[in-house]
Amino acid sequence: MGEFDMGLVQRGARNRRTPYYEATQRHSPQGFTVYNHMYFPIRFDTFEAEFDALLNDVTIWDVAVERCLEVSGPDGFRFAQLLTPRNLSRCAVGQAKYVLICDSDGGIVNDPVLTRMDETTFWFALASSDALLFARGLRHAYPDLDVTIREADVAPLQVQGPKSKDLMRALVGDSILDLRYYWWRRAEIRGIPVVITRTGWTSEVGYEIYLLDTARGTELWETLMEVGRPFKVRPTGPSDIRRIEGGILNWGADMTYQDHAFEVGLERLVDFDLADDACISIAAYRRIREAGVTRRLVGVELGGEPFPALNNVKWPAFAEGARVGKVTSAIHSPRLRRNIGYCWLPTSLADGSVPLAVETEWGTRAATVVPMPFVDPEKRIPVS
Repeated sequence: MGEFDMGLVQRGARNRRTPYYEATQRHSPQGFTVYNHMYFPIRFDTFEAEFDALLNDVTIWDVAVERCLEVSGPDGFRFAQLLTPRNLSRCAVGQAKYVLICDSDGGIVNDPVLTRMDETTFWFALASSDALLFARGLRHAYPDLDVTIREADVAPLQVQGPKSKDLMRALVGDSILDLRYYWWRRAEIRGIPVVITRTGWTSEVGYEIYLLDTARGTELWETLMEVGRPFKVRPTGPSDIRRIEGGILNWGADMTYQDHAFEVGLERLVDFDLADDACISIAAYRRIREAGVTRRLVGVELGGEPFPALNNVKWPAFAEGARVGKVTSAIHSPRLRRNIGYCWLPTSLADGSVPLAVETEWGTRAATVVPMPFVDPEKRIPVS
């Protein structure tokens, strides 16, 4: 019997379309996934061609699937701080921060970009998860807090690549070049109200445009395609090649609520000057810091022929014949001419002292632990 045709998977109103869905259809998307209950175009060309466009020109992609958890109200700051062990008093209005939403055991519920919209209003741009329901449930543990928790309808787009500054300047004027890395500002693009952030999921220079009037999604998309033509703009999906090169993690693939910040190398996002009652996870992180960790997510190089695609499943990793971990994300980097990825290992093996073997979808491959990120370890490119 042949493989099941995934095109027969049922579609319906339960899975929503983004405000850019109709516009993306005009550019012949070559695949979709479902992300936060919305259809998400994964590519319009080969992954290698889209990677090349990202490195050399400018790409736009529909990330309205990053549903925006909005925390607001008189006690908005207090509640937002409960969610994350990063000290939000150090985040100014107009600024953004990469944060972890963590449970009371330190488990990572999500890893969004947070933007502080005013003194008591915060947006969390969510990876595919149930973080909105987590926040609404947590509210009932703090009935005295006057807070509103909802999904803000703001539909972000990514504008990424070395020519993204040229495109943004053509859209909103020279002043956009003054926008600092991880800050945001309001603007209009041909009368369309937007919020523009100097952020992205590529480790390249880039921006995200949050559409405040989601009835105008097609209009915004086509404006970017028109104005971006001189800069060779093209629609793409997310570049897993570039994000893995840059050491960017994908919640749900590389980490879940079963993992914590120290294990994935994100302990810099935990501020231990927070009081125990300020954040639901900080007491757990004090215990974790004291006890140490027994497992880590590390970078690996995998030998053999180039992988033809991103892995579809997590791959078992072996050392001296025993199963010791799993590879979560792996792909071939055309620039590095290597297969690269992430692997969970016991701390005792995380230094690379023992050779690994990984059972991939394309045969068993030798693997070696290497430092992350694989490209631009000082993160100079996205800040430039």
